[in-house]
Amino acid sequence: MGCGSCGTGTPNGCKSNGGCSSGGCNRMNVFDWLNNLPIDDNSAACKVVELSFNNGSRKEFFRNTTLHYYEKGELVTVEGVSGFDVGEVSLSGELVRIQLKKKGMKEVNPEMRKILRKSTDKELESFFQNKSREKHILARSREIARELKVQMKLSEVEIQADGKKATFFYTADDRIDFREMIKMFAAEFKVKVEMKQIGIRQEAAKVGGIGSCGRELCCSTWLQDFKSVNTNAARYQNLSINQSKLSGQCGRLKCCLNYELDTYLDALQNFPNNADRLEMEKGIASLIKKDIFKNLMWYVLEGGTRHYPLTIQRVKEIKELNSKGIRPAELEATEITSSKPKVAELAFVDVVGQISLKSLEKNDRRRRDQNRQQQNNKQQQGAAPKTPNNKQLQQPNRNNNNNNRPDNANNNRPKPQNNTQGKPPVVNNAKPPVVKEVKPPLVKDVNPPTAPPPPVGDKTASSVPKSDGGFKKRRR
Repeated sequence: MGCGSCGTGTPNGCKSNGGCSSGGCNRMNVFDWLNNLPIDDNSAACKVVELSFNNGSRKEFFRNTTLHYYEKGELVTVEGVSGFDVGEVSLSGELVRIQLKKKGMKEVNPEMRKILRKSTDKELESFFQNKSREKHILARSREIARELKVQMKLSEVEIQADGKKATFFYTADDRIDFREMIKMFAAEFKVKVEMKQIGIRQEAAKVGGIGSCGRELCCSTWLQDFKSVNTNAARYQNLSINQSKLSGQCGRLKCCLNYELDTYLDALQNFPNNADRLEMEKGIASLIKKDIFKNLMWYVLEGGTRHYPLTIQRVKEIKELNSKGIRPAELEATEITSSKPKVAELAFVDVVGQISLKSLEKNDRRRRDQNRQQQNNKQQQGAAPKTPNNKQLQQPNRNNNNNNRPDNANNNRPKPQNNTQGKPPVVNNAKPPVVKEVKPPLVKDVNPPTAPPPPVGDKTASSVPKSDGGFKKRRR
């Protein structure tokens, strides 16, 4: 198996040069710290090799009858049920003897199966092909169990390399009759079926996961022996009995509660027994906590909420006085001193009347002036000079209709547009838009003024225009 995920890049696994204990390529690994030691007598070397199947979820020991030395990570072919199987070498050498002794197995065991050879390409092709069927078979087997209403949970399926046998791992609370289900499995999957019941902790080890500590589960990385855990382990360690916090992924109490239990039991031997209640003049003091790190016992009086830390010597004195019928007046709680330096508390200073608001007023005034100037600029840009429309150019001046007299003839000329205010317009910093001035065309008077006709019979009279534009009669 290649270990491309662990970073070494070697084709035959880490060869004990890396941990590989993250579960990415193999689980339940053992570091072979005797790998590089020279062996004087090869005949005295251990002939047993540990193999792992299904990425470390199952490990077994096989006998190496040849003189070939198998390294960690190599795929070898071993004896199977009515066929062959392919496993990965997880441990070899002298360290296998320590593992055999740990599990109570003998090195010379006639029932131990043998390693046949190093896996060939044809065997590896069959092995990977059958491994790819496991997910589909697991999903289909769960459907069949649901149809038959069998009260069990299938957690894993392992198929032999030659595809002749399939092992179904399941968990169940009661005894189950699955004879009909096995017949359906054998008829549909065309394999020899073996049902194997496992516990809930073993199921969590096969599935794997991340614990509340942030690391991988102990049962899926290194823990193999599952010891019983009860709530007394939590009480000895002064932990709150909260089922959600004390339970692991398997739903049982966490195995790590037993890791420090022996240390707590040794430390609690120095504390007095039967010191849960102390009789005082103010009432009964009840024990709420034992601190093994500071050798203190915390008590609280009836009807109160204050906690009193007492030394072990003081508790023994009070117990001795109570045995004589004497009730002490005070508990004489000890003072707890912290090794951390005290941080000076920040003092509050009355600064009313010392802070000036002139700066804030200046900022508000400046902000108002800027807003006012922006509004003025927008209004000036919006009031651009209007140009006459085509309709206005085509219509004649209505005011000239009443000025048909000769004295108003000069008023028909267009007047220049003057600034009514007499002040130059305000020019912004920005360049104003260029507006072309359109001159209106000259409009001719349709009815020009005519002089009145001279009186009939008056030949001497002539029309002479006046200086003021009018007409009068003049005689010769």
